[in-house]
Amino acid sequence: MSNRVMIFDTTLRDGEQALAASLTVKEKLQIALALERLGVDVMEVGFPVSSPGDFKSVQTIAQTIKNSRVCALSRALEKDIDAAAQALSVAEQFRIHTFISTSTIHVESKLKRSFDQVLEMAVGAVKYARRFTDDVEFSCEDAGRTPIDNLCRMVEEAIKAGARTINIPDTVGYTLPSEFGSIIQTLFNRVPNIDQAVISVHCHDDLGLSVANSITAVQHGARQIECTINGIGERAGNCSLEEIAMILETRKGQLGFETGINAQEIHRTSALVSNLCNMPVQANKAIVGSNAFTHSSGIHQDGMLKSKNTYEIMTPESIGLNRNNLNMTSRSGRHVIKHRMMEMGYSEQDYDMDTLYDAFLDLADKKGQVFDYDLEALVFIEAQTEQDDHFTLQALAVQSDSVQGKASATVTLNVDGHDATQTASGNGPVDAAYQAISQASDCKINITSYQLSAKGEGQNALGQVDITASYHDRRFHGVGLATDVVEASVQALIHVMNLARRADKVADHKQRIKQSRDFTTV
Repeated sequence: MSNRVMIFDTTLRDGEQALAASLTVKEKLQIALALERLGVDVMEVGFPVSSPGDFKSVQTIAQTIKNSRVCALSRALEKDIDAAAQALSVAEQFRIHTFISTSTIHVESKLKRSFDQVLEMAVGAVKYARRFTDDVEFSCEDAGRTPIDNLCRMVEEAIKAGARTINIPDTVGYTLPSEFGSIIQTLFNRVPNIDQAVISVHCHDDLGLSVANSITAVQHGARQIECTINGIGERAGNCSLEEIAMILETRKGQLGFETGINAQEIHRTSALVSNLCNMPVQANKAIVGSNAFTHSSGIHQDGMLKSKNTYEIMTPESIGLNRNNLNMTSRSGRHVIKHRMMEMGYSEQDYDMDTLYDAFLDLADKKGQVFDYDLEALVFIEAQTEQDDHFTLQALAVQSDSVQGKASATVTLNVDGHDATQTASGNGPVDAAYQAISQASDCKINITSYQLSAKGEGQNALGQVDITASYHDRRFHGVGLATDVVEASVQALIHVMNLARRADKVADHKQRIKQSRDFTTV
C-alpha cells in the first residue's frame, strides 16, 4: 500500500457554509488559488445545486485551477449530480462527490426510508455520476454511528457501482480514535473489493478529536484525509489541514507517510482564509496561532537561546512564517518592495505593483516605517477592490468631543461617478461617519457585528475593521484597513455597500431574464 496521503480540502464547501456571511466569487477564487499553491490534491469548492451563486463559484474555480483536482458536492439525486457535472465541465480534471446518510438515526429520522432503499439510492447516484466522470467519490454520511454490517455492505456496493473513492465521515465528531481506527480496519478486513477504491475520512471536531481520528484512520489504511484551513466548518469545525500536514511531516520517521503539501504556504493561506472568512485564529491554535512560536517562560527562553530545538519541534520558517520583518520607509524604491514581496512568496501576478507602491508610500508617510506584515495587509485590501465599485471614498473629516460625547463627520462619496457630500452627527466618530455615509449613498445597511483588530505590532499598527451586515435578507462581510480606525471603519462599510449593490444588479438581471421568459411563454 502506498505511503502517500491525499489531501482533500473542503474549506470552500464545508468550511464556507458555516460562515456568518457568504464569500463572493472573487474571494472564493482567491482561496482556491491559494489552495492550489499550497499543493492540495483535491479541493471541494461548493454545492452547485444549492444556489446560482454557488454554481457560478464552482464553475469559475473549475475553469481556473490547473494543478489540483476540483470537486463539487451533490446529494444522491440526479438533479444535484447534473448541476455538479455542468459546473465542473469546464475543468481539465474534476471529481463529483455524492453522499447519503447511512446511520440508523439518519436513515429512519431524517430520510424516513429503509436501509435497502437508501442503498439503492446510493448505487443509483454513483452509477449516474459515472456518466460524467470516472472520478466519483461516495460518502456514507454519519458512518461513525452506522452499524458495521450496513457500512460494509454500503461500501462494497458503492465500489461495485463505480465509486473510486469511498469517504467514511465521523459527521458528528462522536467516535474515539480507537473506535474510528477499528471501523477502518474492519472495512479492510471485510469488504472484498476494498482494494479498488481509496478510503477517505472526513472527521469533525465536536469532541476535539478530528485530527487524532484522521491520523488513526491513515494508520489503519485510509489514504485520503478531508480537512479545512484553520479547521473551520460546521459546529466545532473540521479536521485542520495545517495540523495534519505538519504532523505527517514532523513525525515522518514514526508514521512513514507523506503528502504533496508545500508547507511554506501554510501561514499565508491560513491568514488569507482567516481574513476573508472573518474568522480570527485563536492565539494558542496549533501551527498557525500567534503564540505557536512564542516563548514566554524564562526557562524556555534560556533553552531557546542555547538551542532552538529545546522547545521548538518545527521552525516558523517551515510553515512560511518569515521572522525577517525588514522595515521600509518612504525612501524605499520599487525594487525593495518587489524583493520583499518575492521573499514572502508572492509572485508578480499576485498584485499590481503600481497600486501597491502608491499604497505603500501613503502608508509610509503616515507610519514612518512599514513592515512585511503591512505589505501583506495592503495586498489583501487591494485584492478586495473591484474595478466596478459603485461607491468610493473621496474625503473624510471627523470632529469628536470626548467630554460632551458628541461627534460629527463630513464624508464625500463618489457614487457612480458623481460626488455626494454629507455631514452628520453621532454617538461617536464611527457612528457619525456611518450616518453621513448613509445619507450620501441612500444605501440602508444593518450592521450586525463590528470587530476591530490590530494588524502588526506597536502603536503604529494598522487597524483592521471587519463588519458583518444584513441587506435585503442577505449577509455580507466587509473589511477595512488603515492607520486611522475611523477610516478603516468607513472602508469596511463601503466594502459591504459595494457588495450589496452588486447583489442588487445580479438580482435585477435575473428578474429581467425571468420576465423575458414569461413574456416569451405568453
